Amino acid sequence: MQATVQMQADPRAAIRAQALALGFDAVGFAPAGGEGEAAARLRDFVAAGLHGDMGWLAGTLDRRASPRGLWPAARSVVVLAMNYGPADDPLAILGARDRGAISVYAQGRDYHDVVKSRLKALARFIAARFATEVKVFVDTAPVMEKPLAQRGGIGWQGKHTNLVSRGFGSWLFLGEVYTALDLAPDAQEADHCGACTRCLDICPTAAFPAPYRLDPRRCISYLTIEHKGHIARAFRVAIANRIYGCDDCLAVCPWNKFARAAREAALRPRAALAAPLLAELAGLDDRAFRALFSGSAVKRLGRDRFVRNVLIAIGNSGDAGLAAHAEARLGDASPLVRAMAVWALSRLLPANAFRNLAAIRTAREPDADVRAEWTAPD
Repeated sequence: MQATVQMQADPRAAIRAQALALGFDAVGFAPAGGEGEAAARLRDFVAAGLHGDMGWLAGTLDRRASPRGLWPAARSVVVLAMNYGPADDPLAILGARDRGAISVYAQGRDYHDVVKSRLKALARFIAARFATEVKVFVDTAPVMEKPLAQRGGIGWQGKHTNLVSRGFGSWLFLGEVYTALDLAPDAQEADHCGACTRCLDICPTAAFPAPYRLDPRRCISYLTIEHKGHIARAFRVAIANRIYGCDDCLAVCPWNKFARAAREAALRPRAALAAPLLAELAGLDDRAFRALFSGSAVKRLGRDRFVRNVLIAIGNSGDAGLAAHAEARLGDASPLVRAMAVWALSRLLPANAFRNLAAIRTAREPDADVRAEWTAPD
C-alpha cells in the first residue's frame, strides 16, 4: 500500500516502473531546456561541412538545438534506453575475410520498430495516468539524443562521441518521450573516460581528429551507410570486410566489462546476418536484398550501396576464388556496383589478366567514374 501511494505521489516512480516493465533497461529524466554547449558544437560541426552527405543535419539545426524547438509545450523529457549488447566479441568476424561484418545494432530487427512501439506504449500510459500531452521520438526525428541521455543520467558521450553507460557499456538504443509534465531531472552523468584512448587508437581510418571530435567523412559507419556515392580509394582497404557499419570504437571500450547480452529477443542477431558469406551477398538483386533484410535496419541502405560495400569487402578478401563473383557484377545496372566490381578485380586478378579485361571493358563502359576505376594506377 505504501509503495502504491508513493508512486501516485511521484510520477517519476510510476513512469520508471512502467518503462522497465515494458522492456527498457534504463530510464532517465531530463529538462526540456536548451542544449547549450552541445547545440553550439553541432552548429560548428555543420558549418565546417563535417556532416558530409547528411544534409538533414543542416536542415534541422534550429529544431534539434532544444526539445522545445521541436515541441514548444515540452517541459520534461523521459529518456529511455534499451540494451542490444552482443553475446560474443563483435570484432572476431574481422578475421573471416570471406564473410561480411554487419554492425551489431543491425543484425536483429530494426531497432526503430522495437523501441518506438515500446515508447508509444509508455506514452499512452503517461498520458492516461497523468492527463498530460506527450510526444514520442527516436533518432529519425531531430533530437540530440546523446546529450539528453547524459543530462538524464543514463550515460556520457565518450571520446568517440557515442554514449557510454556504466551499467551497459557501449550498447544502448535511445528513445524519448517528451511531456508537458514538469518532472524533476536526474543528476547529469559525469564523464568517466579518464585518460583512456582505446576508442581513438583503434579507428581504422583515423576518423577522430581529437578526443570527443569525429570527422564522419572518414568514419566507416558513415562511409558504408550514409555516403551515397563512390567510396574514396583511400578508405577502401581500411574498410576490410565491414559491409554495414563499424563497431571497433564501441567494442574496445573498457566499460564493456559491465555489458551484458541483449535480453530483448528481437534485438538479438539473426543467424543469416551474423556472418553472411560475401559470395552470396554479391549476387543479390533488389528483390532478394529486400527479402533478406526485411525488418532490418540494413534495408534502408538500398541494394546498390549495400552491394557496393560487399564488393569492397571481396576486394579486401585476398581470395582469388571470389573474383568470379565480382566479375559477374561488371554488367550491373548500377555504376556504384560496377565501379567496385572493377576495384575488387584489380585486387584479386593477376595484373595481366586485369589489364586484358580492362582492354575489353573500358571502351564499352558508359560511366566515367567506372572507366576511371579501370585505368586507375595501382
